[in-house]
Amino acid sequence: MLKFPVFVAGASLLAPSLNAFAQSSSDTDALDPIVVTATLGPETVGESLSSVTVIDQSDIERQQPTEFRDLLRGQPGVNLASEGGFGKTTSLFLRGAGSSGTVLLVDGIRLRSGTAGIPPWQFLPADLMGRVELVRGAKSSLYGADAVGGVVQAFTREPEAERQGWVEISGGSHDTRATSAGVAGKAGRTSFLAGGLYSDTDGTNLRTGGDDKGFRNAGGLARLKHDFDQGGGVGLTVLQSEGNTEFEGGDTDYMIRAAGLYVEALASDYWRTRIQFSEARDEQETFGSYPSTYETLSRSARWDNTLTAGVHELVLGSEVMVDEVEGSDDFAETSRTNAAVYGQGRLNFGPNEVMLSLRLDDNEAYGKEETGGIAFGHQFDREHRVRVSYATSFRAPTFNDLYLTTPYYTGNPDLDAEQGQMVELGFSGRYSAWFWDVAVYQNDIDDLITYVSDPVTWNGTMENVETARIRGIELSSGYETDHWNLGAAVTYADTENRDTGTRLPRRATKNLRLDADRLFDQWSVGASFIAESDRYNDPDNTQLLPGYGTVDLRAAWNFIPGWSATFKVDNVLDRRYTTSLGSDSVTFEPFEYLAAGRTYMASLRYDFSR
Repeated sequence: MLKFPVFVAGASLLAPSLNAFAQSSSDTDALDPIVVTATLGPETVGESLSSVTVIDQSDIERQQPTEFRDLLRGQPGVNLASEGGFGKTTSLFLRGAGSSGTVLLVDGIRLRSGTAGIPPWQFLPADLMGRVELVRGAKSSLYGADAVGGVVQAFTREPEAERQGWVEISGGSHDTRATSAGVAGKAGRTSFLAGGLYSDTDGTNLRTGGDDKGFRNAGGLARLKHDFDQGGGVGLTVLQSEGNTEFEGGDTDYMIRAAGLYVEALASDYWRTRIQFSEARDEQETFGSYPSTYETLSRSARWDNTLTAGVHELVLGSEVMVDEVEGSDDFAETSRTNAAVYGQGRLNFGPNEVMLSLRLDDNEAYGKEETGGIAFGHQFDREHRVRVSYATSFRAPTFNDLYLTTPYYTGNPDLDAEQGQMVELGFSGRYSAWFWDVAVYQNDIDDLITYVSDPVTWNGTMENVETARIRGIELSSGYETDHWNLGAAVTYADTENRDTGTRLPRRATKNLRLDADRLFDQWSVGASFIAESDRYNDPDNTQLLPGYGTVDLRAAWNFIPGWSATFKVDNVLDRRYTTSLGSDSVTFEPFEYLAAGRTYMASLRYDFSR
């Protein structure tokens, strides 16, 4: 069992950058980037009244993630539980909220399964992403259902100045092969990017003595954008990822797609309007011991209007979303419509800022839900700030919860949405080369949707029967110069089922992540250490999974203009740890899902430039 004291680890956040404390913050701060997910408009991380982590293009290129979830492991407030490596089912618990309590957006388009209710984290291609914003805290008053723990928004790659395209080939352990290529261009105010990738691996064994289970993925991205002379613009994005993943007892063909069209215009000097139409698909067909087919189609239209008056800002908007599902099992209802109106006000009074938000959702399946939030921030001086907030949230019951009918299970159409109330207090300091941030929060969740069954007949359904309390503290710090890039994050979370007194399943109490990269003129080296404490696999807390720690090493070399090579070794110590248990399809005995052991990957890349 891995243990580490939170405040000792927290003190180590500041150690590498004590000499930077007295540095002036007059220079442009690269550690204070613009974010758009925390509010319905752009602001810097330092201005945000939410807890935000930004993973930008340079971070992604340095870390060389094999999968999208590699970027999220160990980040503040994040727990991941997976059924093995290389494209296997993954659940993300943000600030202790359930696996369906976090919203995933891709360029503003929501991706999720309407039946299971969880986003397809394992199928999102990291190589086509240019930026990730991780916003922690209840955000239903801005994004509606399921933003109980927060929102993760991935932004696809954009055309870069002087860069016209790329070609990359990679290979590594477990017979892993990957290729990617793309082109980009800009003519006047019009720009485009088109890229694709293909990867294939034999994978690793998911259980002791088991066979290797492979993963194949083909992804594509197309973006077209035109900026208007007077401001605003029009843009089109299409992202698709499809392939096959093997697991114990079978394999699954999958396809996810996010497509969106937006138009943004300046109606006046004080009024900006934006309309977005989007479509998202999540399709999975499973073969093997328990064959099944599930498909989700979500269509939405969203209209935002931003009004400014000096330093104050008001956003008014509306949204309509239609979800449709199909499957090999029977559903009493196969579609539902959600209509919403919302508003956000940002008021600035010198060093003080107030943000108010309110949203009304009306869903034909579970009725009306009102959510709101209020946040206050005070800037002590140029570097230091305090923030405090209160917000409500809700998680919508899925189609499985409401309408699914199978042997020994019947959905409950009378379910209510889960209700959350979160309060947060945060402090931060931002300087020219480094930053630190501390956040303390509590989230109380009522009407938890829980599976209940008759012990005699084994017939089961879902009911609102439990409550939970989640308390936590998050510490993060970063230091960046021309030669060093350092980052650290520590999380402590106390998750409790208030009815039983047990810990919520699959959530670790303590997380630690340390990143260090040394940058030279033409090459770089880096390492990451990620550790998590123990967790229980089951609600009754009878199946304890030990904690673990992994070390990843990486290097990159730009050996001639346009050409670069990278090499990495993940899990250098070859730790076969587990974050979830499975059940044997024949004996029904539990077994550990093993994460991949030591893996390595090398790549060669050429970037076309003007």
